[in-house]
Amino acid sequence: MSRSPVPTLQDLALHLGVHKSTVSRAMDAERRHLVAAELLQRIEAAARELGYRPNHAASALSRGRSKTVGVLLPDITNPVFPPILRGIEDALDEEGYFALLANTSRPDNSVDAAQVAVERMQAQRVEGFLVATATRDDAWLDSLRQSGARIVLINRTDGRGHLPAVISDDMLGMRLAVDHLVGLGHKKIAHLAGPETLSTGLARRLGFEQAMREHGLGAKAIACADAYSVESGEIAMHALLSKRSKTQFTAVVAANDLLALGGLQALKLAGLSVPSDVSVVGHNDMQLLDQVNPPLSSVRIQHYEMGFRAARLLIDALRERPGSQEATVVLRPQLVLRASTTVPISSPT
Repeated sequence: MSRSPVPTLQDLALHLGVHKSTVSRAMDAERRHLVAAELLQRIEAAARELGYRPNHAASALSRGRSKTVGVLLPDITNPVFPPILRGIEDALDEEGYFALLANTSRPDNSVDAAQVAVERMQAQRVEGFLVATATRDDAWLDSLRQSGARIVLINRTDGRGHLPAVISDDMLGMRLAVDHLVGLGHKKIAHLAGPETLSTGLARRLGFEQAMREHGLGAKAIACADAYSVESGEIAMHALLSKRSKTQFTAVVAANDLLALGGLQALKLAGLSVPSDVSVVGHNDMQLLDQVNPPLSSVRIQHYEMGFRAARLLIDALRERPGSQEATVVLRPQLVLRASTTVPISSPT
């Protein structure tokens, strides 16, 4: 069975009885304002009728532009990133851009995967970069910035404030978690901290410590994970449990949900029940937390909005709108309560 030919720009122009250049302008987000509103509606209706889809890549390359943005993610298997990527793609699509994605996780750490990805993206003539892989001291990122490349960071900062970013208010997120636990009656609260090479790991630890001080409580029970992973969370929780006879903690705030899930495993292996023995709060509120046992309370960040706003910032920078390269957007988190926290009804022996 033969397939119907894909309609071209010329086919659409002939169908409407207008010049090909007029249809081309109507299909270009940057030039459509040059087409009269009534004609623009006719062109859009005809495009839907014929099943025409504009080739943004071809039209952009004809003007010496790729209309492509490089997106660097640290680990696409982390459930936090798919909704961020959806936000990115929706914002880019509105403006006729598309994403070239790189997953930079490398199990052996044999090469700087982010640097390799950047070089390959530059070979593809990407116009800018959305970076969710930044650490607090990335030489390759600083070099890329100094080259004049347009860059927006996502869910991270570079630790120096040199680059625009869209982040969650990590200090507030930790305060929400600590306030909730203190309100339940917990006074001995531990923290599963994220890697301090990442801005999120450091900011959330500082936020936890500050929130504890505001309640007049000490923050001595802290274990730092070397990665945002279930395995690292389990190891860090075992470290906390080895000192539990001294710290007497009855609740734990984790720097992200993967660490919290690892913590739940360690608590179960130690014969402790959540939440009756230890209450647990995660961070990020990734998908399916309501399906774990017990369903995990977590600090929800605005994943989709983070990706969407970051892509909009980059587009503004590419179009050289004033102030676009100095902006940092801080999104407000909220605490989502489930069954992993309760009043402290038991104490460690």
